[in-house]
Amino acid sequence: MTRYTVGVDIGTTGTKTVLLDTLGGIVATASRETALHSPAPGFAEADTAQWYANVLESVREVVTVSGVSPAQIGALATSGMVPAVLPVDDAGNPLRHAILQNDARAHREVAELAERLRGTDLVALTGSALTQQSVAPTTVWLREHEPEVYARTAHWVGSYDWVLCALGAPVHVEQNWALESGLFTIDGQTAGAVLQAAALDSATLAPVRAPGTVVGELSGRAAEATGLLAGTALVVGGADHVLSAFAAGVNDPGDALVKLGGAGDILVASDTQIVDERLYLDAHPVPGHWLPNGCMATSGSLIRWFQSLIGGTPLTDLDDEAATRSPGEILCLPYFLGEKSPIHDPDLRGVFAGMHLGHTRADMYRAVLEGIAFGFRHHVDVFGEIGVPFHRVMITNGGSKSTLWKQIHADVLGHEMNPVSGHPGASLGAAVIAAIGTGALDDWSDAAKFITLDAPYTPDPARRDAYDAAYAAWRELSAATTPVSHALARTTR
Repeated sequence: MTRYTVGVDIGTTGTKTVLLDTLGGIVATASRETALHSPAPGFAEADTAQWYANVLESVREVVTVSGVSPAQIGALATSGMVPAVLPVDDAGNPLRHAILQNDARAHREVAELAERLRGTDLVALTGSALTQQSVAPTTVWLREHEPEVYARTAHWVGSYDWVLCALGAPVHVEQNWALESGLFTIDGQTAGAVLQAAALDSATLAPVRAPGTVVGELSGRAAEATGLLAGTALVVGGADHVLSAFAAGVNDPGDALVKLGGAGDILVASDTQIVDERLYLDAHPVPGHWLPNGCMATSGSLIRWFQSLIGGTPLTDLDDEAATRSPGEILCLPYFLGEKSPIHDPDLRGVFAGMHLGHTRADMYRAVLEGIAFGFRHHVDVFGEIGVPFHRVMITNGGSKSTLWKQIHADVLGHEMNPVSGHPGASLGAAVIAAIGTGALDDWSDAAKFITLDAPYTPDPARRDAYDAAYAAWRELSAATTPVSHALARTTR
């Protein structure tokens, strides 16, 4: 039995690859940057040729740097953004650049399909509402604007699925791409009402495969380019946010992850299927388990915006300044890119409230940190309303390096926050799943072997009342300013 596996994460801004020793942990990592293409306003695309080159180069690097014999590397699995949309021909070759999940070109098609689907409960049927992230509106846009591409399309696939195909696997899509696409029902059947509304041929839907499924073998050409052996098993991985949570230990019901990336993600493991229009629903890699989750439009991106606005002061300096300020004195609504869950309102706008001339950048910066934490608390309220337990909470990604911000989250959420030390994210989750799929690891719970939790941050009772009051005022401020935000949004459309 080979003891090493490779995990690859196809991200929006780059590709990250890890080589995992199933007996000892990560032995090598490599990354490559990816260019974002935006040929028109609201467009977000990626070049699949760059994806493929990044994968080949980064896999070769981890093999070379580690010194591990390719004969000891038994499998490779992939992860990536969802739901990217890539039309491919009969041979699995891409017909154009991939259209990414944050692409906004199909806004008119969303409205048209929503009208045709009036009376259909899409949330109950597919697990999600019809939005710009849905795949059907994008296919309609391609039919109208790129008919030659649409006519040649044999299948629609996602980012990490296509990479496996390019390495040697047959065409397929992973179950969470299927779920988030809106083209399939929650139980994995085709969503006939959606296909009919979009005039989409069901034959273009690729077979759905679960994480851990061995779907193919590495081709000779890919083997030569990566340094792996031809015939190395190719294993279905999963969506990046799902595998990041899995690799952070979010496996038992009530386990949760607060992910402080450019956007803000919060995921909770559940043993029951949760459908709520305010949240998203993903399937946990462990069969029969689920990951109801939320995604806020801004998190780290708002912090970086504020940092640039005040001249680029180091975030560590801003943390030190903000730590001396009183909690909840200024309120910040973090809706600077509208808001995704749990409000789903792209026309909301950011707000600072409660300021006077004695306030400084430190007060405003603290309000930014608190406003994002209040957004996560809004999600925790929703989880509580629908009966999803919220017990052990992990915290990851770049923002989790801030001691102040971790403490603010503990105080605002009223839960102990457990930082994951050096969390490599979805690439580790993919490598673990590759090992499970080929028998190098025995059980899904083995993922816990490869994470280390730093000392937890516990809620400070002295700040509880201040944050409870500030959060209540924050919710009131959100409701009160919504009509103004909508009016302003109309003027800038």
